[in-house]
Amino acid sequence: MYKHLDNLLDLANQIILGKQHQMRLAVCCLLARGHLLIEDIPGVGKTTLAHTLAKLLGLQYQRIQFTSDILPADIIGASVFNGKTHEFTFHPGPIFNQMILADEINRSTPKAQSALLEAMEEHQVTVEGKTYALPEPFFVIATQNPAHQIGTFPLPESQLDRFLMRIELGYPDHRAERALLTGQSRHSLIETLPVQLPPPLLHQMQGAVTTIHASNALLDYCQALIHFTRESSDFHCGLSPRAGIALLTAAKAWAFMDHRDAVIPEDVQAILPAVAGHRLRSGQGKSEAIVAPLLKKVAVH
Repeated sequence: MYKHLDNLLDLANQIILGKQHQMRLAVCCLLARGHLLIEDIPGVGKTTLAHTLAKLLGLQYQRIQFTSDILPADIIGASVFNGKTHEFTFHPGPIFNQMILADEINRSTPKAQSALLEAMEEHQVTVEGKTYALPEPFFVIATQNPAHQIGTFPLPESQLDRFLMRIELGYPDHRAERALLTGQSRHSLIETLPVQLPPPLLHQMQGAVTTIHASNALLDYCQALIHFTRESSDFHCGLSPRAGIALLTAAKAWAFMDHRDAVIPEDVQAILPAVAGHRLRSGQGKSEAIVAPLLKKVAVH
């Protein structure tokens, strides 16, 4: 099982160069059954990362380009009247795939953004009073441009909270950028990637993540971090119970990726910026800076 996971990471890092930590976080997010938000400027590989993961996981993949005029029906689907049967027939939208890339999600209006809320939380959509189940597994990877760029609509807290993690890719280092300039097209390389974690094996790994042990001392540490965010003046609003569950689940997935059967404090610290950074409001911008007071002031139990 671990061999397939290690091979997936190795192959992914051959496509997304110099971003081993971010790629590891992205895989961790999927193992924890979470959705991923990638926030950065255009052109640094956000879409390429999503396509790479879909190919290595063998998932049905669909990219949805979010624009200011996109409607919920363009995402979910709509009922169309059939003149022959005199009945309305539901035509599924692009969301009925196993992995969705919601590209530039914050360029759409809040009405269109809200079309994803039920799908991300309950893996289903409701159209005209009828509920339709989405395929399993179901993941949303959304990309977001920085808020200062023209034509963006900030995601509300309720939407942000649906994402287990938020990561930033940033510019490549000198060596990675030289390899990008002189190497093959990333898109052509992606097409040659073999499937490493087909859905049945991915489901098995996700089940194994839930069996990772978390000691009482580790739970005390997680609760101390959560309570600090609620009581400290560093933050406008503390972490919710859902965020606490996300923190522990992601830490278990991180421990699993290290081939361990128990969570240690370093696992929590490794995933804390990605899990908590977009959920906490403070004067800082980067996720690492946002959670810095947590790591500095909350002692390991």
